[in-house]
Amino acid sequence: MPKPFTPKVVTANALLEGDVIYMTASGWTRDLAEAEVLTDEADADLRLIEAQSQPGSIVGAYLADVTLQDGVPHPTHFREDFRATGPSNYPHGKQETVKEERF
Repeated sequence: MPKPFTPKVVTANALLEGDVIYMTASGWTRDLAEAEVLTDEADADLRLIEAQSQPGSIVGAYLADVTLQDGVPHPTHFREDFRATGPSNYPHGKQETVKEERF
C-alpha cells in the first residue's frame, strides 16, 4: 500500500545568492511561513515541475514535508528546520531574528 500523501512545500536554493527559498502561488519567498502548502499529490508534482523549469534562477528544487500549525507551515524533518533558519556558523541573516532555542 502506498504511503499517504502529506502536506508539502516546494523548496530550492536561489541560484545567485544561494539562499533557501520556497515557492509561493506567485513566485518565491525566503520565508517558510509564506510558502504555498500543497495538499494534493498531483498539484505538488506540477508545482515541482514548474520550479525545475527555472534553471536560470533556482537550483535543487524538491518537495519538503511540512505540518500546519495555526495555518503556518512548519518543517517535519530536522534538515528542513536547519535550512529554514539559515547558516549556523554565527548569527546572521535569518538567524538574527530567531529567538527560540532550536536544539
